[in-house]
Amino acid sequence: MRRDDFTGLLLPDKGQDARLIEVVRAADFDSWLTSQPPRARAAATAQRLSAAAQSTAIIPGDTAEQWSAAIVIADPARLDTWALARLAETLPEGCYRLAGGDVGGAGLGWLLAQHRFDRYRKAESVGPRTLLSSAPAGIGETVSLAAATAWVRDLVNTGASDLGPAELEAEADDLAKAHGATLAVTRGEALASGYPMIHCVGQAAARERAPRLIELEWGNPAHPRVAIIGKGVCFDSGGLDIKPSAGMRLMKKDMGGAAHALALAALIMESRLKLRLHLLVPAVENAIAGNAFRPGDVLRTRAGLTVENTNTDAEGRLILGDALTRAGEGTPALIIDFATLTGAARVALGPDLPATFSNDDALAAELLAAGAAVDDPLWRLPLWDGYDDMLKSDIADLINAPDGGFAGAMTAALFLRRFVPDNTPWAHLDTFAWRPSARPGRPRGGDALGLRAVWSVLKSRFST
Repeated sequence: MRRDDFTGLLLPDKGQDARLIEVVRAADFDSWLTSQPPRARAAATAQRLSAAAQSTAIIPGDTAEQWSAAIVIADPARLDTWALARLAETLPEGCYRLAGGDVGGAGLGWLLAQHRFDRYRKAESVGPRTLLSSAPAGIGETVSLAAATAWVRDLVNTGASDLGPAELEAEADDLAKAHGATLAVTRGEALASGYPMIHCVGQAAARERAPRLIELEWGNPAHPRVAIIGKGVCFDSGGLDIKPSAGMRLMKKDMGGAAHALALAALIMESRLKLRLHLLVPAVENAIAGNAFRPGDVLRTRAGLTVENTNTDAEGRLILGDALTRAGEGTPALIIDFATLTGAARVALGPDLPATFSNDDALAAELLAAGAAVDDPLWRLPLWDGYDDMLKSDIADLINAPDGGFAGAMTAALFLRRFVPDNTPWAHLDTFAWRPSARPGRPRGGDALGLRAVWSVLKSRFST
């Protein structure tokens, strides 16, 4: 997580020279335009400034050097995260302040609009656009959230040839060293005997991409224990139930849950929340080889259950099952997992809304309220007990994926619930971790969806 990527882009307002950004309420646009001098009206009209939200224009002053920016917002009384992102992408290099108000939550969008993933191409030579804030106390957290979100984006955007289980381990190792945490990695025979489902899913990968369970622990053992789990399938071919080429195209992003978990752990440790953190990342590649696990295989689990494998492309829930069991052994006060788990969640809710499941109504309500407050929306789906029968097996304790596809996101969550200790509050976020189309501040590609909502809840619960 690199905070220095955003150094100097959001600064305290100490009266520095800065160009003004005028925020115009959409309902007042006509009267605002009428009130402008003829030169300004002509410039706004030429740039097609309109009452449409996020419409922008450069407004000339009395001289060529004296100009300001205008942006139309539906309700300037609440600047949402992305309200100023279009300006941050398009304004010339320089320093800016809002006319008549503080940036509020829009500072985060301002920062993220200037982030670029440039690992595989020459970086754009675009100068910084600095925004001044009259609330300097909030700048530090805003920069941290921007860095965490950018880290998720960068990890998800990285090609699988450059980001396998070993590289995820290296990221976790760097994170542990940065914050004085301890790192433990289980692989090889210890993985096969202790975490059979993680081993089984990843056993067909090349030796240098061998499966492993990555665990990080941090914080005072006397504080409440919180387990954060992230699905780390670094590439998903589908296994022997191979995906079609269209379905495999984006499967470098199947470690998006791990990226979210790592970024959330970084926020927790950087802010020194009053909790005992247990981060778990089961890291595998679901590959195809002569020793790949097969449909019809009965898998052992760390929990002692047996699972009849009905679909090798339903591998994420398998590795999460062993990780959830391990998390529960520490008697946590809370378990949260992130996973790019099912296409069914995307069919139901589209790319922007992580499907959220929880065995605790209060936790679910808290997560949804936090998501709405920080412009990181979630949508709750039920753990419908009536569908538990879909997981019945004729020869084992349960199957991993029912035939037919009905309620696919729910049956996946119900499978995971089998590995959560009774009476332990748990939330599962089935997130896409990807934006299929660009929006201001949110380029096409990897993204953090649900990260800020969960962070807001943890900060509220454990900051004091």
